[in-house]
Amino acid sequence: MIDLYTAATPNGWKASVMLEEAELPYKVKALNLSKLDQKQAWFLQVNPNGRIPAIIDHEDGDFPVFESGAILIYLAEKTGKFLPTERKARSRVLQWLMFQIGGIGPMMGQANIFYRYWPEKYQPAIDRYQNEAKRLLGVLNQRLGESEWLGGEAYSIADIANWCWVRTHRWSGVSLEGLNDLERWMVLIESRAAAQRGIAVPTPSETLREPDEEETRRLIENVRKMVQR
Repeated sequence: MIDLYTAATPNGWKASVMLEEAELPYKVKALNLSKLDQKQAWFLQVNPNGRIPAIIDHEDGDFPVFESGAILIYLAEKTGKFLPTERKARSRVLQWLMFQIGGIGPMMGQANIFYRYWPEKYQPAIDRYQNEAKRLLGVLNQRLGESEWLGGEAYSIADIANWCWVRTHRWSGVSLEGLNDLERWMVLIESRAAAQRGIAVPTPSETLREPDEEETRRLIENVRKMVQR
């Protein structure tokens, strides 16, 4: 059994989608990020960085793994699924996984902060992160015009990682207009039952929509607590 420490965020979904796709038994340990559960001493023993997701693999000597990309690689190697073993094929998958970790995630995350959550609107920062996010989505679109999946012929952890972020593009204020191959790929993954189950962890996930005034106020308050810790 695997314990999954998570919350309803793109990085959290990366772990739960992979667990569902790999058909591994796991128990959800939901953390309340606005109450800073992730900063409690007990959780810092699992992840010293105080972030979700993290797992403990009780089948392997209660082995903890933190960082979403490391979790994907660990689970892929544990199960022999969604990560090729041939050197070049493996490298292609890992390149696109790192593309998400180093690019898509940070840029969309910063777009979220300045576009959605920060009380003062600083347009140069909003433009910077939205434009860079759109550029990176264009890179994905170009790749997917050449290949059905990011790593090549087979669905992989690179697709899982990028999809969990790209599906939230509206929240970042970024359009997919003109990115037809990216949209095709998104529909393919959205049709996978395991992917849908994964984004329902720890709570059912709706298509992200515009928040009302009260929801916006609460989100700003909660996110400011998290980004300042």
